Amino acid sequence: MQRRGLVAGPDFEHFQRRYFTPAEVAQHNQPEDLWVSYLGYVYDLTPLVQEYKGDLLLKPIVEVAGQDISHWFDPKTRDIRKHIDPLTGCLRYRTPRGRFLHIPPQLPRSDWANDFGTPWWQGSHYEVGRLSAKTRNIRIINTLTSQEHTLEVGALESMWEILHRYLPYNVHAASYTWKYEGKNLNMDYTLEENGIRYEEEEFDYLNMDGTLHIPAILLYFNDDLTEL
Repeated sequence: MQRRGLVAGPDFEHFQRRYFTPAEVAQHNQPEDLWVSYLGYVYDLTPLVQEYKGDLLLKPIVEVAGQDISHWFDPKTRDIRKHIDPLTGCLRYRTPRGRFLHIPPQLPRSDWANDFGTPWWQGSHYEVGRLSAKTRNIRIINTLTSQEHTLEVGALESMWEILHRYLPYNVHAASYTWKYEGKNLNMDYTLEENGIRYEEEEFDYLNMDGTLHIPAILLYFNDDLTEL
């Protein structure tokens, strides 16, 4: 573990988060910045769109920018779902929105090039991380400035990943001691592993508004202006 001044932690210049929330994926909903998620993973298809710019077969993909498209896939094979084509009687990909990139045409055609290699949905070329199946809100309070921010985070994210999310609000976030109920947090652990329980389901069971009680993490300054 590296040390930056008084604070030990990862090198955030090359830090990559493992998880992204559905709300984050939804922000990337333009052809020049296009993400989708499927089968638990998040993919940045922007390079694909740029490579095939102007191709009509991009239309079904652009239409689902920022969305989860797991329903396009067979979870067992992780391939596009297939069906028996009523016209040809052959097994072919099912594309209700219309044929898209790397999907063969319904009938043989001389103008279809199949030399693209691996279809875009296979492999991890465009993968940027995992989709958070479960998210929760957490309040972060800077005791030095009294500023408070509420973040939506993935339930399986470590405290380092949450700190990385918080950096836009405080570039010196790693120069603080992070505490919950007076105890120092283990930054390698998740919120749950640090004893910060997810209680929104209990609030729902009791017909109470869980947004009225969001756990708060307190940040205490270490007198070490480390800028990441």
